[in-house]
Amino acid sequence: MKALTLACALALGLAAAAPAVLAHPGGTAAVSATAAAPAAPKLHEAMRSLWHGHIVATRDYALAVHKGDKTGAAKAADAVVSDARQIADAVAGFYGKPAGEQMLNLLAGHWGGVKALTDSTHAGDKAGEERAMHDLSGNATAIAKFLAGANPNWTEGTLQGALMMHVNDHKTQIDQMMSNAPAAEQAKSWAEMQRHMDTIADVLADGIARQFPDKVH
Repeated sequence: MKALTLACALALGLAAAAPAVLAHPGGTAAVSATAAAPAAPKLHEAMRSLWHGHIVATRDYALAVHKGDKTGAAKAADAVVSDARQIADAVAGFYGKPAGEQMLNLLAGHWGGVKALTDSTHAGDKAGEERAMHDLSGNATAIAKFLAGANPNWTEGTLQGALMMHVNDHKTQIDQMMSNAPAAEQAKSWAEMQRHMDTIADVLADGIARQFPDKVH
């Protein structure tokens, strides 16, 4: 579990980062904003750590489900939820309790979709997979709308594109894991997922540094 100060950085980033460099229509994150050395290296490190916490915990859940390890799956699920609560508490600290509660509900929706996709894919339930992807798409739209409404510097479409890129990373990882794809393929997809997370985290941190230049390092 990361320190609350790191979650606070995430909350600021969700509200403050600029949209133009987050993603393009092809779904690949742009990297122009982070090509140079970051203006706030400690903040960038903290943001990357937070986002990696999410993908590591969800990956741990999928690995445990694939192995039939119920104890491991429960532990990983708890880690995902704890991370979501930390983020929501940080958002509440900056934007008030109602905003924190809304963020927690949205994050719960994302995790619910990822969990359902994992479980359905493991069970070979194609209809369940389709429902989960539909729910994840709707959740991405809802999160994008919430965040864009919190800060005019972000556009709903840009945020939605970035979130769907993340959703598709989840799906690729789960599909490969449950189908026992070659280890090299899984490693490549995992590395790509991490790169996408790094890019998104960096863009969020860049936005914070631009908006709060006297408060970050």
